[in-house]
Amino acid sequence: MKKTPQDELSSPERRTFLKAGAGFMGSLLLGGIPFKAVAQATNLAPPDRCFVFVYFSGGWDQLLAFDPRDPAVFTADRVSETRIMPGYNLLTDGAFQQTPIVPKERAGAGPATMTFGPAVGALSDHYDLMTVVRGINMSTLTHEVGYRYFLTGKMPIGSAARGSSTATEIVGQMKPTVPIPSIAQGVESYNDRYGGYANALRVSGLADLVLTLDPPSAARQLDSEIEKSLIDLNGQPITCEEQALTARGVGTSYESSRAQMQTVMENKLSDSFRFQLAANQSVRDFYGLNNQAYPYNSAAGRAAMVATALKKGISQCVSINLAGGLDTHFGTQQTHATNQRAGFNALNLLVNDLRQTAHPGGGNFMDHTTILVFSEFARTPTINATGGRDHHLSNSCLMMGAGIKHNLVVGRSGDIGMSPGLVDLRTGANDPNGSNIFPEHIIATVLASAKLDYSITRVDPLRFILA
Repeated sequence: MKKTPQDELSSPERRTFLKAGAGFMGSLLLGGIPFKAVAQATNLAPPDRCFVFVYFSGGWDQLLAFDPRDPAVFTADRVSETRIMPGYNLLTDGAFQQTPIVPKERAGAGPATMTFGPAVGALSDHYDLMTVVRGINMSTLTHEVGYRYFLTGKMPIGSAARGSSTATEIVGQMKPTVPIPSIAQGVESYNDRYGGYANALRVSGLADLVLTLDPPSAARQLDSEIEKSLIDLNGQPITCEEQALTARGVGTSYESSRAQMQTVMENKLSDSFRFQLAANQSVRDFYGLNNQAYPYNSAAGRAAMVATALKKGISQCVSINLAGGLDTHFGTQQTHATNQRAGFNALNLLVNDLRQTAHPGGGNFMDHTTILVFSEFARTPTINATGGRDHHLSNSCLMMGAGIKHNLVVGRSGDIGMSPGLVDLRTGANDPNGSNIFPEHIIATVLASAKLDYSITRVDPLRFILA
C-alpha cells in the first residue's frame, strides 16, 4: 500500500469506520476493561505510571554511548594487548569531542558517577535520572534474535519471539484506563497471554497513527468489497447465525470494539498528533519541527509523539524506534556517531519535556515515567579491515526515571576485548565468581520497578537498581 507522506497528514486517504475499527479490534480494550472505563478515559487523565521503550536499531557502538574508554589509556599501540580501539580520533565533525563526556554537576544532584561516549551529547545532562547497565551478555550476534530477546526478556526460538513484549506485560497487568494503552511505532510487539486490550496499536509513522485515529469520512473510498460488507454491520446487531460462526470471530470482535472505537474517534485524538495545527505550535517549537523536511518523521518528531501520548493521557506505554543506520560494518565511525546522536538528541528533548511538565499526581512526568533504552547488541571494540565494527556480544542499556536508583552504573565489560563482566547479582559488585547480566534481568527489573509480577522472566530483578 502506498505510504502517506508525513507532510500530507490532512489530505483525504482511504480510511473507513470499519477499517479504523478493525485496527482497534484486539489493539485496544477488548476483553479486559469494560466500556465504562473507556468512557472515563475520555477525560484523558495520564496514568500514575508511564513507560517508554526506546530502540536504537542495528546494534550500537557502546564506545560511543554508555561504555566509553579513555583513548589516552586504550591507545593504538596497545590494541594487540587490549583489543579495544575507542576510535574517537576518527570523529572529524566538531560536534563530537574526542574524549568521553564527563557530565557537569547538576545542582542538588552531586557529581556524576558515570562518563559517556561522544555520541550521547546533551542527554548526559540527565545523569541524575539514570542507571547505566554495562556488560550485558546478549548470547547472540543475530539482529532479530537480540532485538526480540530485549523486547520480551526471553531468548527467541530460532528467530521467532517467545512470550509477550514488556509493554504488553505491563498493560496486561495494570489494565490502565486510557484510550490507547500501548503504542508501538517502528517496533515489534507480541502478546501471548492477555486479551486484546493489552495489544499495542502498531503504527509505522505519525501519519499512520493520525489516520488510524481519524474519524472516517463517507467520501473516502472503501478499500475492498470485504470492507463494504463489514461496513454494513455499523449500527446493526449481529445475528445468531453470525455469532455461531465463531465465539470470538470478526463479527463479535467488531460488535465489542465499535463503541470503544467511536469514543476514541469522537474525542478527536488524531488532532493531538497533527503537529501542523496552530494549536500544536508549542510542540513544533519545543521539538524544532518548524523548518525540517518531513519533520514529523524525524527522531525529534517521534519523540514529540511519545510526549504527546503520555502527557495528554492517551497512552501508558510507548515503544519507539529513535535511531537507525547503526548496522555499520564499513568505514563509517562518523556516520554511526551521527546516527546515534540524532536518537540521543531526540531522547534529550523528550526527557527535557517530561521533566519540566507537571504531572497531576505530583512532581513532574519523569517522576512517573520509566524509560528503557536498548539495542540488539553492540559493536566490536576493535575496528575491522574496512574501517568499521562488527557484531559483539557485550551490550549496555540505559534506564531512567521512576522506580530505579539514579546516578548509578552497574555491571562492567572487560578491559580486554570488552567481554561481558561477572557481577554478584545480589549486590551488583564486580565478582570474578559471579554471573553475567542478561536481558531477562533488565526486563525483570523494569517490571519490579512498578511492583509488577516478573515471574515470567524466571530470574530475580537487579534489586540493587530498584529505588
